[in-house]
Amino acid sequence: MPHLREPGREYILTLSCQDGPGLVYDVSRFLNEFGANIMSSHQLDDRRTGRFFMRIQFDFVGAVPSVDGLVAAFADVAARNKMTFDLVDSATRTRTLIMVSRFGHCLNDLLFRHNMGTLNIDVPVVVSNHPDHAALVQSYGIEYLHLPVTRDTKVHAEAALLDVIAEHDIDLVVLARYMQVLSPETSHALSGRAINIHHSFLPSFKGAKPYHQAHDRGVKLIGATAHYINDDLDEGPIIEQDVVRVDHNLGPDELVAAGRDVETQVLSRAVQWHSERRVFPNGNRTVVFR
Repeated sequence: MPHLREPGREYILTLSCQDGPGLVYDVSRFLNEFGANIMSSHQLDDRRTGRFFMRIQFDFVGAVPSVDGLVAAFADVAARNKMTFDLVDSATRTRTLIMVSRFGHCLNDLLFRHNMGTLNIDVPVVVSNHPDHAALVQSYGIEYLHLPVTRDTKVHAEAALLDVIAEHDIDLVVLARYMQVLSPETSHALSGRAINIHHSFLPSFKGAKPYHQAHDRGVKLIGATAHYINDDLDEGPIIEQDVVRVDHNLGPDELVAAGRDVETQVLSRAVQWHSERRVFPNGNRTVVFR
């Protein structure tokens, strides 16, 4: 079983701002003054954009201040340096809603990892436009919500989805081979907190049936891409990608089968990194502190 963090002992501070001198010093001095012990620290100065990104995980060996107290105290440092920041207890689990259509391999993998405790998430509900996976999801004690989507019901279905997200206080939406294209309005509402798995190595083979496109082109590598969604189909900031080598012996159906393992691994890593506050939006790209 994975190491279970004791609530109230370890914290994660993430921040971004315009780059400048003394940023690491200011943050380190603040933590030292509170008696914190830095367990890991990652930072990046993006010379192209002039942005600075930082993730620090720390704990306390003595008296432990509250999260609210730390946030209030760090607000002065953040204001001085015009930082956007987040500070959370590392034991806080990301409340996650999973969306799925007929292909269940990514859903099954996420539920298994969630059940084993290897993903820092809680999954209160799974939403699907098909009833196929109800028994699987309910076997984990998780609510399964069937929201059919047609041309006539799409607006109503997406409104219901946003209601469910608000009702369950959802932090992250995972499109685990959910095959409906979300409207620009819904995509915008979920900006930065919805991850999609696309079954190709983007930017190649966008849209439908990418494995068939890959077969037609005779590629020697197929892959998968996990990315945040945005208003443009398959154009959101990329979080993780991977590939597997293939050859001319494999037909389209065999490419589909070969790609499923890659899809599950890529998506689970993206969800894990997001839930551990390792991913930072940076324009149409991301910074990922692994």
